[in-house]
Amino acid sequence: MSVTLRALQTVVPPTVLIQEQVRDVFASQPDLSRLGKRLVTVSFNLSGIDTRHSVIDELTLDTPARESEVTDPQFFDPATQRLLRPSTRVRNELYIVEATKLFVEAGRRALAACPGIEASDVTHVVTVSCTGFFAPGPDYMLVRELGLSPATQRYHLGFMGCYASMPALRTAKQFVEADPTAVVLVVSAELCSLHLRTSDDPDTIVASSLFSDGAAAGIVSARPPEPGEKAFNLDLFETVITPIGEEDMAWKIGDEGFEMILSTYVPHIIDQHIEGALAPLFARDAQLAAVLAPAVLAPAVLAPAVGGDAAAGSVATLVAPPALADTPATAIAHWAIHPGGRSILDKTEAKLGLSEAQLVPSRETLRNYGNMSSATILFVLKAIMDSPDATDGERVCAMAFGPGLTVESGLMTVTAG
Repeated sequence: MSVTLRALQTVVPPTVLIQEQVRDVFASQPDLSRLGKRLVTVSFNLSGIDTRHSVIDELTLDTPARESEVTDPQFFDPATQRLLRPSTRVRNELYIVEATKLFVEAGRRALAACPGIEASDVTHVVTVSCTGFFAPGPDYMLVRELGLSPATQRYHLGFMGCYASMPALRTAKQFVEADPTAVVLVVSAELCSLHLRTSDDPDTIVASSLFSDGAAAGIVSARPPEPGEKAFNLDLFETVITPIGEEDMAWKIGDEGFEMILSTYVPHIIDQHIEGALAPLFARDAQLAAVLAPAVLAPAVLAPAVGGDAAAGSVATLVAPPALADTPATAIAHWAIHPGGRSILDKTEAKLGLSEAQLVPSRETLRNYGNMSSATILFVLKAIMDSPDATDGERVCAMAFGPGLTVESGLMTVTAG
């Protein structure tokens, strides 16, 4: 039985952030050091981003008479050009209002775009977000606002970070495999801009140059696509935690919002471990296992310390699988790489031998929308799904990175109705 992902739809809030304008605002903050100002300029200029979106309408920098329109600023004062420091409560209250809008709109669009599927057909809802909390939460609001059955099973994956839409798709696939009549609505919405702040801290500056707001949704079921429709068969998923990186990508709650940690060392960690993270996924796929050398697919093993015996309890080390002997770029046509940042995409492209064309969906998503945490990988997958270059039977490899450092990957196959 094939389980398909259909009708991927995306939504962004109306406030558009022009990267150059936002850079100048962050660089002009009076409490920023000279080094901090230089770091802001470099981070924003090298981000690979042209535009982002935000639910904070105070950040509409190029609208005339903005100073008179904003009477009680909480996040940004247009009159003084100062970035303010609202409490976590203030940020989360705006999340409750604005995230609900994005969740519901993305879910509504996915249902409208999926032929043969009605709201009454949905049996499960899986929601994803790490940028706010409330209960009853977005899963509940989707049932109420979209007119789903009150018996709809609801699941929320919260505070997992940028990779969370991958386990959401895996969970949806498992529901359908357990019950072939199941129809699962998967929705991710992230309001990262609520937590951006001015700081001299390099990790905070990097985060401020990248993160943004957006939502995406899709339908997972065993029903094949209708004539003229394109979808993805969800083939396999894999999870790998790298040996290092726990402190390099993290997400914590502070008094003035959630505190993002995105170290400049993350691209180097991905560069060192991306091949080992993909090897278990490829080894489980018969088609790829047949074309890639067996040594490429060898799992990581525990090796005893020099002069010791692992069975006797001596210290053992994790031996990574050999490097990929042949680039998988020839075996997999399309790559959906989470654009956590420009340097992450650069490292991935070089390490896996991918072509510039194979990274276009990821780079264009980053350029036009920034890093929307968990929603971003769904934007990239939609770009591939909508592309005329994605044809029936071609393979897709998706990867997303998050706290831990955790690598979530998946294999999919393009299928046309």
